[in-house]
Amino acid sequence: MTRTTSLAGGGLLLAALLFPIYRMIVASLTPDPTQLTALVPATLSLEHYRALFDERDFLVPIRNSLVVAATTTALAIPVAAACGYALARLRMRGRGLVLSVMLAVSMFPQISIVGPLYLILRELHLLNTYPGLVLPYLTFSTPLAVWLLTAFFRQLPYDLEEAAMIDGASRLRAAWDVVLPLAAPGIASAAILTFLYCWNEFLFALSFTLGPERYTVPVSIMLFRSRYQIPWGEVLAATVVASIPVVILVLTCQRRIVAGLSAGASKG
Repeated sequence: MTRTTSLAGGGLLLAALLFPIYRMIVASLTPDPTQLTALVPATLSLEHYRALFDERDFLVPIRNSLVVAATTTALAIPVAAACGYALARLRMRGRGLVLSVMLAVSMFPQISIVGPLYLILRELHLLNTYPGLVLPYLTFSTPLAVWLLTAFFRQLPYDLEEAAMIDGASRLRAAWDVVLPLAAPGIASAAILTFLYCWNEFLFALSFTLGPERYTVPVSIMLFRSRYQIPWGEVLAATVVASIPVVILVLTCQRRIVAGLSAGASKG
């Protein structure tokens, strides 16, 4: 395969990946009559974005998503780091079974437990509250973070930690001063993936929130439709706005994401 062919193939693939994003941005900036047909719009308008914030008060769901995603990440990552370290470093029976059960929990179909979770949260008076979303999110995000961090801790050399303990440091001190700094890429990767999961989650947010004051971004966008039509311009504008934090986060931390996802590739 020649260099020209490779570049042409890469260019076509990149164009195919970027075209839906371009189409979304253009449609969000195009007046209603032509927004779904004009590939290159004749005029651009910010009317959909103005309606989004002036009429829809879209800052409220953005705030809700940020609060829920950040809180879940802040609670899940320390627990996942402690569990991942224990499963990777400490000798115990049944480590493989524990990891398998955790992975099975995270892969369990959400739709099958929405009903029981709804009844539990109702009894605890947590419906339409931030804790009512954070707790279910922790159930699904923490096992995946534990799995990822266990693989990353296994990849780290044990010699440095052992040398610190020989010098008199306790296991806890060695883990805090030696292992955690080395595991920063994996911890950052787990935090980013947890945040993205919470930011994009739809089913629990739809089921456990009862009013616009607690709707998250995906639920708010879904409920934009009216009785007779769907305001596609506002939907696409909201999609662009909701994508900006995710794009910034991924572009800023892409190296850490790759490092975390590739953890354990060379060592089991």
